[in-house]
Parts: sequence; C-alpha cells; structure tokens
Amino acid sequence: MENKFSVSEFIVYLNQTLESAYSGCIIEGEVSSFKVSQDKWVFFDLKDEEGSISCFIPVWQLRTSIEDGMKIIIRGTPKVTPWGKFSVTVQAVMPVGKGNIKKSFELLKKKLEKEGLFNEEKKRPISKDITKIGVISSTQAAGYADFIKIINERWGGLEISVCHTQVQGLVAPDQIIRALNYLNERSEVEAIAIIRGGGSADDLACFNDEKLVRAIAASKIPVITGIGHEVDESLSDLAADVVASTPSNAAQMLTRDKKAEIRNLHDNIARIYTQINSRVDLISNDIKLRTLSISSRILSVIETQEGIINSVKSVLKSLNPENILKQGYAILTGEIKVGGEIGITTSDESIIAEVKSIKKRD
Repeated sequence: MENKFSVSEFIVYLNQTLESAYSGCIIEGEVSSFKVSQDKWVFFDLKDEEGSISCFIPVWQLRTSIEDGMKIIIRGTPKVTPWGKFSVTVQAVMPVGKGNIKKSFELLKKKLEKEGLFNEEKKRPISKDITKIGVISSTQAAGYADFIKIINERWGGLEISVCHTQVQGLVAPDQIIRALNYLNERSEVEAIAIIRGGGSADDLACFNDEKLVRAIAASKIPVITGIGHEVDESLSDLAADVVASTPSNAAQMLTRDKKAEIRNLHDNIARIYTQINSRVDLISNDIKLRTLSISSRILSVIETQEGIINSVKSVLKSLNPENILKQGYAILTGEIKVGGEIGITTSDESIIAEVKSIKKRD
C-alpha cells in the first residue's frame, strides 16, 4: 500500500530520512552569494563547475571568516525547508587551500585584534618550575612523541595529564575546546600545552577556528602552543600566553635542562669554593697583620718599661751606700762631741775613734 502524507508530514518524513542517511556530510566547494541576515543568519551557496547548493548557518556558529570566491569545506545535514526549498544546515566550516586559508586568517585576525584578544598585556608567563602540565594533542602524532621525549630528557618527573584529540579537520576545534574546558574545570595543572607537528596549510587550518581561539584566550590556566613548524602561525598562537615554534620547542620552554642545571650547580660550587678560600686567605692575612701589629705594640710597651726599669735601677745603683764607699767616702756613726767615740766605716774597714776636737767649716 502506498504511503500517503500531507505536505508538512512529507517534509518531516523527508528530513528524517535525509538526517538519518546523510547526517554530517562533508562537502567541498566555492562560496558564492554570501550574506548575513539581521546579524543572526548566514546564507551562501556552495558550488563547483556543475552544481550549486544553498547553505545556512547561524552567525554564532560560523567560526571562521569566509567570503565569495573562497574555497571551503563544510560539515552539514541536508534539509528541506517548510516552503519546499532544499538546503544544507551547516555545523562547521573550514577554508581549503593556502590562499583561502590566508584570506580567512587575515579577516578573522583583524576582527579579533579590534577586540583586543591578542593584546600583549594579557599574556601570562609560564614558569620552568612547574610540576604539572596538561597536554592537548593526538597521542598518535609524531609531534606528541617528540614533546614527551624532550620533556623526559630535559627534566623528568613531571606529572602530565594528556587529553587525546584530533588535531586537524572539522572535528578538531570542538574536541580541543572540550579538552581545554576539562583541564580548566579540574584546575590540577599549572600550564596547558596545545601541540601538533608540521603539516600543510589545510592540516593546520583548524587552529584558526574562532571559537577555539576565544577558548584559548579565556583559559584560566596559561596556555602554550607548539603548532606546526617555525614558519607556521595560527590565530591560536596569537591568543596563547606563550608561543613555541614546534612541539619540541614547547617542551624546551616548559622545562629546565637538567644537564645544564648540573653544570651550573658544579660551576656555582666551584665559584663558592673559590670565594670561600679567598675569604679565608683574606681573614688569615688580616689576622697575621693584626697579630704583628699587636706584637709590635706589646714589644714597644716592653721596651718602654725596660727603659723605665733601667733608669730606676741606675738611680738605685747610684744611691747604693756600698757604691758610695767604693768611691772613697766613709760613713760616720755615733755622737759627735769632744771626747766621744764615733764609728767610721769605709769600703774595707770599720774603725772606732775618739773625737779630740770639733771645728766648724768656713
């Protein structure tokens, strides 16, 4: 029996069939008839040499800048509108080809620069003394392997929380955003590294996604990017706090070099040892000088005292009665009166004599 539908029922049935069969189709083509309606809706046609389809996406969901003539790739679901028009409801857009990617990059960069999203004063430094790092990358990529290898070689012992995501294609931005939100909500890491090895402009285009760029700029935890090669630049790099040229360079910027640290430690020990020896020699010489100075002062005092003692001895020697007697003098004792006896002492003799007379000297 044939199915019978009303017009609206048929449209609903058709859309259910289309969504079931063709949900998330990937379509590549050139943009034409691009327009924005009421700052809410974006309409454009996607065409190639032989065909054209209408596309629709809400303004808030358009996360890269596009314009007529650009070649893009979209992910979307075909749909029939209530008024019978066929279109594709777009979930994601990404430019294709180096020139188109560059043009989209410049358009979105100009917009975000006006908002101050890339201002240098917003950038936060990342210390090399961190112990917990969050990593967002494809764990199957060579860039991730290089990052981990260098981290372990340079320092080791760091706690690394890894969020595995796609790092190219239309699904990559949303996966990276979810990983960023997850690490920020847990707040267990001190820095977040978003890394991806080298690739073509198409491979790296996902890092110019507006929503991803805004998520990086809004991260509570400082973000370092190591995306592509040294010559590559993405809007994610401009939004990050620190930019490394490659995943390997990101590992170097996040860690100290233990070999260099050991060399510096040895150099510091040698310098301190030299300084200590120099200080000891200086103190030793100072002590010697002080000792010599004290000795000199002591000797001077001793010599002065010896001089005083010798002077006193000389005086005492000159006053010694024995020395006076040796010079021919004599000592008289007794009462001096006529008829009295007196004692006379010389250096050699003791004499008793009688006083015969006393006469005063003139």
